[in-house]
Amino acid sequence: MSVEDNKRLAAEAAVQEVRDGMVVGLGTGSTAAFAIAALSHRCAAGLRIEAVATSEASTAAASASGIIVRDFADFATLDLAIDGADEIDSRLWAVKGAGGAMLREKAVAAAARRFIVIADGSKLVQAIGAAKLPVEVLPFARAFAVAQLENLGAAVTIRPSYCTDNGNLVADCRFNAMTDPPALAAAIAAIPGALGHGLFLDEVDAAYIAADGVTTRLGRPA
Repeated sequence: MSVEDNKRLAAEAAVQEVRDGMVVGLGTGSTAAFAIAALSHRCAAGLRIEAVATSEASTAAASASGIIVRDFADFATLDLAIDGADEIDSRLWAVKGAGGAMLREKAVAAAARRFIVIADGSKLVQAIGAAKLPVEVLPFARAFAVAQLENLGAAVTIRPSYCTDNGNLVADCRFNAMTDPPALAAAIAAIPGALGHGLFLDEVDAAYIAADGVTTRLGRPA
């Protein structure tokens, strides 16, 4: 099976957790697009939900497929959120943000009573840290924030010709080693001008991983 087939299988398994009456957070990116498509099929079959989306692209895709999309600004809590990941390990620590929506994705994940990650098998790793870690940066503080990220050991590249839906920059950070992700997350969060990062360490409650046509559900370790 192809990577795209496995993304679709993981998404279709995850959306079975959606129930009538839920408010569901929808992620951003190619894998999340499969979840939006699978949810639209369930809505066409009679499922009644409302959704919020983590990007303008996902809002447009969900609305076009018949899903009722509301403004996240009006919701303090959500029932469930579903999104992809760039890396995830057995601790359910994840790196997200290749699509540039990690700040909105984190807000939606934090508001959700349950947050589910979907991915193809290539995204399941022994320990996160090989993928680029995106950081959303206030343009006003670009040089300062980049210098602070470099002080943390990152090789930093500002994503060229790109602006987030919030009007900010994305700094893609490469670390030779990520030995203490919680400490790194705290250090990045403490940088004025670094508005959000792609380390998701406490948010993920479950993951659906599909490899070779077989979907496995991982739950958060006790």
